[in-house]
Amino acid sequence: MNEQSPEQTARFSQIKMDEERSELVAKVPLVTFLFWIVKVLATTLGETAGDAVTMSWLGETTSEAKGTGYLIGTGIFGVIFIIAVLVQIMAKKFHPFLYWLTIVATTTVGTTLADYCTRSLGIGYTGGSTILLICVIASLLIWRWSTGSISIETVSTPKVEIFYWVTIMFSQTLGTALGDWVADTNEMGYLGAAAVFGGLLLLTALLYYLTSFSRVILFWAAFILTRPLGATLGDFLDKPIAEGGLALSRYTASLALVGVIVALILIFPQKSASKAH
Repeated sequence: MNEQSPEQTARFSQIKMDEERSELVAKVPLVTFLFWIVKVLATTLGETAGDAVTMSWLGETTSEAKGTGYLIGTGIFGVIFIIAVLVQIMAKKFHPFLYWLTIVATTTVGTTLADYCTRSLGIGYTGGSTILLICVIASLLIWRWSTGSISIETVSTPKVEIFYWVTIMFSQTLGTALGDWVADTNEMGYLGAAAVFGGLLLLTALLYYLTSFSRVILFWAAFILTRPLGATLGDFLDKPIAEGGLALSRYTASLALVGVIVALILIFPQKSASKAH
């Protein structure tokens, strides 16, 4: 039986490491047009589901509000978020439903956390958005300092995955505050605010296709912008008609969004990324 040379052994070890890395990287979906459609739907679901718990179930916006609804809602969705992230990190390959469950978990906890910061703590939309923007930038800077890159292509280890999901959670929270800020503070209304963020997303797409601007920055810009777009669309669905909404039940809207997301995942199977995003 022939023994392997040191060079062959080293090459075999490198191939094995590359395969393990590929398995980790492949746990995220290939970024396509469908990815962004589902992302917007997931962020809209995060708004309606978060509001369903804090406003409808816990009565935060009713005369019986105790002032703790947003904090309790954040605690509930925070636990779900942590569990989902841990399961996602421990998974050996890409599971579409698990990935999008984790995304929805970040949007719901982002919704309740943003509402808690801006309303319960009295920081306001401007202060809340500023603090959350600092959190996003700090998360990206620490990620960059710790690993040498914030490129999504580097999401290949549990450590980097943690940075990935923490940054996403902060970006979702920031997006919620931005959506409320533009829709309410500037009196643009939900559809007007949605048009603003939709236009910014279109501009981001044009920069992607027509320029050589940093793909990493454009990805995170688009990822953040889909959240306020979803937040304003969610508010448009369930807010009172007098406030510019359709006054749909938050529970009904949330279930309908879940149905559409599940249908899209089943009808259009998503492929894992050979290189993360």
